Amino acid sequence: MLKYLIQGFILGLSYVAPIGMQNLYVINTAVAMSKKRAYEVAFITIFFDITLSIASFFGIGILMDKFYFLKLLILFLGSIAILYIGIGLIKSKPKLSNELEVNIPLYQIIAACFTVTWFNPQAIIDGSLLLGSFRASLPVDSLKFFIMGVCTASFMWFTTLATIFSIFKSIFNEKILRKINIVCGCIIIYYGIKLAYSFLKFI
Repeated sequence: MLKYLIQGFILGLSYVAPIGMQNLYVINTAVAMSKKRAYEVAFITIFFDITLSIASFFGIGILMDKFYFLKLLILFLGSIAILYIGIGLIKSKPKLSNELEVNIPLYQIIAACFTVTWFNPQAIIDGSLLLGSFRASLPVDSLKFFIMGVCTASFMWFTTLATIFSIFKSIFNEKILRKINIVCGCIIIYYGIKLAYSFLKFI
């Protein structure tokens, strides 16, 4: 089952790594605040990201197990959406912001991390389509290993992000973030093609 753990990790990494609201919040916190606060934000973000991933993976998956047509529909729409996301990432131009307040209370940090994850329609839609689609193409006994890989990727990514930007605050720029998006976009396009192939096999 190591194959599915690794597959989940790679997919989880390509899903969480693109520079969106969650990542920019962690990056900007690491750049503008103390290392302690950067790790607090990272761990809170990890918690909300993992809960969203699990909800997307198993919530949509349960329905797909009961309705075969829904499984086909999710695979079809998922492959199209993922290809669109990948192409969008390659074209996107992320921007850094240094407008965060330095002394924000922890409860406000928690609320902000929750908002950029669970109140982010794009994250919910992308997560449901991406993870829900892949659940449809996986054997039942591999599901827990796959989602463990996804969760591990989330933990490692946000922890690494907080560490690197805290230590090297003055080195990173928008050009480097753009390169990250291009790499992640290419990986997601690959997975979109793989999903489309799974759809064709099912029909």
